[in-house]
Amino acid sequence: MYPLLFRTVLSRLDPETAHHLGMAVIRVLGSAPLAPIVRAVTRPDPSLAVEALGVRFPSPFGVAAGFDKNAVGVRGLDALGFGHVEIGTVTAIPQDGNPKPRLFRLVPDRAVINRMGFNNRGAEAAARRLARLRRGGAVVGANIGKSRVVDVDDATADYVASARMLAPLSDYLAVNVSSPNTPGLRGLQAVETLRPLLEAVKAAAGSTPLLVKIAPDLPDDEVSAITAMAVDLGLAGIIATNTTIGRDGLATDPATVEAAGAGGLSGAPLKARSLEVLRLIRAAAPDPGFCVISVGGIETADDVRERLDAGATLTQGYTAFLYRGPFWARQINRGLARR
Repeated sequence: MYPLLFRTVLSRLDPETAHHLGMAVIRVLGSAPLAPIVRAVTRPDPSLAVEALGVRFPSPFGVAAGFDKNAVGVRGLDALGFGHVEIGTVTAIPQDGNPKPRLFRLVPDRAVINRMGFNNRGAEAAARRLARLRRGGAVVGANIGKSRVVDVDDATADYVASARMLAPLSDYLAVNVSSPNTPGLRGLQAVETLRPLLEAVKAAAGSTPLLVKIAPDLPDDEVSAITAMAVDLGLAGIIATNTTIGRDGLATDPATVEAAGAGGLSGAPLKARSLEVLRLIRAAAPDPGFCVISVGGIETADDVRERLDAGATLTQGYTAFLYRGPFWARQINRGLARR
């Protein structure tokens, strides 16, 4: 049913408009009258539960940052069977993001190009929503990034401001230094720059587990170096990976790809590199207590199982949600339970 709806209706809508419509439905599904009904048919099998970051995750499969930027759909996403929701990316200062259009489908590749630019209502607004969600039971991580108006040289204070507001209300905190859509942001991934940033944010986060999210475009040796540094700093883990600036091997017509322009590519084309980065991280940090959240190109239960077998603690998805529909998490959870 959903593939037909996507082909005939949703694919004809502007992608960002379609996302907002989908989020409106998700919010309704998370409302008090409907959530228990939805959860009755989507609840993950108890055998799938994962203990990590001091929390019980009902399933190893959650929603990646970018889908619910403002923590408005957490209850609905939880009702649909996702094991956790990573909100954001949230910035200390509210911002509109980049000019539209800024989200593009590459349907033959089951992929998306985005240059959203951290559009969100700010950390203070997100904190108010998270405070109301604390009684809801969903596992929620908060992904924080640099405010666009803040100079890169002042990024640490900006991240710390978000951390202080969001860490006490989140099950974990993720530092995003890997989006390609904020000028200068990826430069913060250099170890000499990243270490003092993470030290400051970790101090601000207090007892809340802290992870860092990295790009798939890093050379292998830099992935290993960041992992070693994360272990040395006592971080809880790494999220790998963000979107890629690469465009190699796409099935979509090159003119369509060129017309989409700059931005991060996500979806199926990221699968191979995301898996490679996962293996690099786990080789550098073999302790299973070090949490590795694998994201990028995950579409099926087999994909999730492959990541878990390669050493992932948890997994996340986003782009395939657009192509597979509202019961995507239910499909993955049922597939995992059968295995």
